[in-house]
Amino acid sequence: MDYRRFDNKIVARIDKGEEILEKVREIALKENIKLANINALGAVGNFIVGVFKTSEKKYYSNEFTGDFEIVSLTGSINTMNGEFYSHLHMSAGDSQGKVFGGHLNKAVVSATCEMFIDVIDGNVDRYADKEIGLNLFKF
Repeated sequence: MDYRRFDNKIVARIDKGEEILEKVREIALKENIKLANINALGAVGNFIVGVFKTSEKKYYSNEFTGDFEIVSLTGSINTMNGEFYSHLHMSAGDSQGKVFGGHLNKAVVSATCEMFIDVIDGNVDRYADKEIGLNLFKF
């Protein structure tokens, strides 16, 4: 991985074999990011995405292995209880044009991932909402 910071914008290259969520965490901690928006594209060979079933308050995950193009990777960096927290969703397409996606749990880059992080001057923490079953923004 390599990246450059331009004021409140970070442009990152995540390399083959690297895991995307680990690198987001690494950048956020190194740059002391408390709030940001993330957008990325690239290629992955293995990824796990989940869907939250609201009636059960539980995530169900699907794992995919093969050649996939990231159609969309978007999300946020913020904090929960003052500590690093990220929330990302990803959609990736296969060679047939089928797209799979959901809440990102893991994604290993197969070629490259080009990421843009827009740092926001501020802080929004999260709290565990027992009724919904998710970690929500706390203003």
